[in-house]
Amino acid sequence: MQEPSLSHLLPVEAIATGTEADDWRAAIRAAGELLVSTGATTSAYIDEMQTAVDQYGPYIVIAPGLALAHSRPSPAVLRTGLSWVGLAKPVEFGHGTNDPVRLVVGLAAVDHDGHSSALSRLARLLADPERLERLSGAADAELIHNTISEYESSEET
Repeated sequence: MQEPSLSHLLPVEAIATGTEADDWRAAIRAAGELLVSTGATTSAYIDEMQTAVDQYGPYIVIAPGLALAHSRPSPAVLRTGLSWVGLAKPVEFGHGTNDPVRLVVGLAAVDHDGHSSALSRLARLLADPERLERLSGAADAELIHNTISEYESSEET
């Protein structure tokens, strides 16, 4: 069975730009609320994502300006899904080299393996600093979604 595409896991409704967040907790909450509103998780998952950072530190800040907000698979995850939050102003997460964060991608996964190919596609998409800059600075959810869809189409050929 083929894994869902990034553009399927990240519907336009799960993309927000220009989001105001005073701190990392608010940034994670914004990503989590999009996962809730698109039916990927319950609100309990937001607390689980914040607790993971409390317990393990800012390990979710995986590249300069980019945080991958997530927690373990749990009953709060209803289906695998992604969210995308471009912040109006960068936020400090406490990471020594990758702060401040401008883009928070929320990930909810029903198991440890089912999302791995989507995550690797996302990593390849965001590994290009120019593309990451363009996407994290984009002010329109449709533009972000279309850019991701176009990237996936070009990757398949």
